[in-house]
Amino acid sequence: MIGRRAVPLLVAAGHTVTAVGRTPEKRAALERMGATPVAVDLFDPAALRGAVAGHEAVCNLATHIPSSTRMLLRGAWRENDRIRSVASAHLVEAALAGGAERYLQESYGLIYPDRGDAWIDESVPLAPVRYNRSVLDAERAAARFTESGRTGIVLRFAGFYGPDSPLLLDILKILRKGWAMLPGPADAFFSSVSHDDAATAVVATLGARPGTYNVTDDEPVHHREYVDALAAAVGAPPPKLPPAWMTRFSGSLAATLARSLRLSNEKLRNECGWAPKYPSVREGFRASL
Repeated sequence: MIGRRAVPLLVAAGHTVTAVGRTPEKRAALERMGATPVAVDLFDPAALRGAVAGHEAVCNLATHIPSSTRMLLRGAWRENDRIRSVASAHLVEAALAGGAERYLQESYGLIYPDRGDAWIDESVPLAPVRYNRSVLDAERAAARFTESGRTGIVLRFAGFYGPDSPLLLDILKILRKGWAMLPGPADAFFSSVSHDDAATAVVATLGARPGTYNVTDDEPVHHREYVDALAAAVGAPPPKLPPAWMTRFSGSLAATLARSLRLSNEKLRNECGWAPKYPSVREGFRASL
């Protein structure tokens, strides 16, 4: 979702872009965007070294997020874990060997601890759970790049949404039946970022100093506001939030989403001059739907 938006922005900014496409159709689409498409196995160290050799920057935005119907199954996250733990390490080694000076790593901002109404900046230690512990492996790979004397950057993305998001469409199906797929108290904060704004952040951080940056909109909203804004965008009545007992019996994913997470984008704004097009989901949902 992010890569397909970032590639044309990078091309428009004058960069020469090589991008990985897993299927012939995706590689054809990348070529139409102005990029040079490659088919490479992210778990093949030798192939990765060949693919990234000579590039000034490497952006790792690869994920394998399961469908909403399988998200609560621990095994559904196995491939995503492997990408973050194994492929990220291989890609950093390839970037170092190929002479890259900058490495960007996708990460997940919704695994900070519950902080209630307090703002959360990048200094707050992460509190991963079973299904997302591999985020730490991916971030360690970027740190290793920085420790080599080069620029490693971690982008901790908030909760994504966009018009082509399968997850958002699944959420809407449940919402039209009167229920919201967002566990946790009504007054807990949820932080979001549109796919479009996430892509502009990727481009902006190509000039940033090494470090970690929260990528989130300006105004995290309460869970109640989040689901009501989504309902309003499609003309549906306000849905019911899941009862508290469902969170307790829905595993580590639900426990994470139930936290109150009010992420701050101040560091990214100050470092890169970045600002989201959509200050909150109130505007973003209307534009998306």
